[in-house]
Amino acid sequence: MSADPFNAFITRVEPGEPGAGPLAGRTLAVKDLFDTAGVRTTYGSSLYADHVPERNAVAVQRLLDAGAVMVGKTHLPEFAWSVLGQSDWYGTCHNPTHSGKTTGGSSSGSAAALAAGLCELALGSDTGCSIRLPSAACEVVGLKSQWGLISTEGVYPLCPTLDTVVPMARSVEDVALMWSVLTERHVPEPRLAGLTIGLMRQPPGIGDGRETETSDAAETWAADLERLGARVVERRVPEPSASTWPQFQHEALRSHAATFPSRADEYGELMQKKLEAAQRAKPDEIEAAYRAIEEWRRYKPDVDVYISPCYAVELPPEDADELEVRLPLTSFLRWVNLTGWAGLAIGNMQLIAPRDEVVLAAGLAWERR
Repeated sequence: MSADPFNAFITRVEPGEPGAGPLAGRTLAVKDLFDTAGVRTTYGSSLYADHVPERNAVAVQRLLDAGAVMVGKTHLPEFAWSVLGQSDWYGTCHNPTHSGKTTGGSSSGSAAALAAGLCELALGSDTGCSIRLPSAACEVVGLKSQWGLISTEGVYPLCPTLDTVVPMARSVEDVALMWSVLTERHVPEPRLAGLTIGLMRQPPGIGDGRETETSDAAETWAADLERLGARVVERRVPEPSASTWPQFQHEALRSHAATFPSRADEYGELMQKKLEAAQRAKPDEIEAAYRAIEEWRRYKPDVDVYISPCYAVELPPEDADELEVRLPLTSFLRWVNLTGWAGLAIGNMQLIAPRDEVVLAAGLAWERR
């Protein structure tokens, strides 16, 4: 078993015999938020440090049935609630691509393991940025699937209205193959010709009144998109009608009702702070947040795909203060979970559309250019 100098894994697994199928023999790293039968699954916490599930999560089982071979459970911050690869319990995950910089979170270990060549495929989750930011930071590929398409059964919930299961790899082609296995749908044909691409310089906020970051990074990809037959136009997405943050807090608190606040002292300091803040969300604010998300999810864009960077600020150091960097680092990412759309990260380039097939088709065409 190869060394892990990047602390990408919490638990290593001796690979078994590969099965037959489209992923036969491909090595798979699984975020330690997913249940794995007979293999320790910590959810990045001390509360579950010795937890060994009896069953595989649905997504894990589908990949194994397709012939993938699991090689380990990957690093994540506690209960997947952080935009950095830091953990009070399992140390810091290190970025193989940009030494000393954060891997991003929360699918930190999955991205690092791919970037370091410790696996060929990886499984992650994305609730607010959690695979697209690590994919960008480590320069790999990850698809935040449209909400509700891939089963989250057997994955520890953070915010079920936003949680998504995510395939990750070093190429769009491999991500698309994993997606096909996970969804039982055909891989779409590559396509950019004839599409209208909305170039996004500033993302919408989450309704809290904070001004989001701006970036001209998408301009660097526009000429190639047009050469491939797409039409590029500048576009914005409307703001939500109320702050959506109370909905996130409400569901996160509900996800931890069995252990917080009754076992609060067994949580890390950062998680304690976040869950304590969540207790202060007011019923009328929560109701308004749900209403705003429902309205936003009915929005119909007038372009086929949006293009933006995944992050638009300098990648912070791996020991940064998470509470200071989480909003500026993720402003181009969070809104995609709230709308329920698909977001494909190819390094720091993000393709966004309501449906997975559209971003995958565009990503495949981009990769083959």
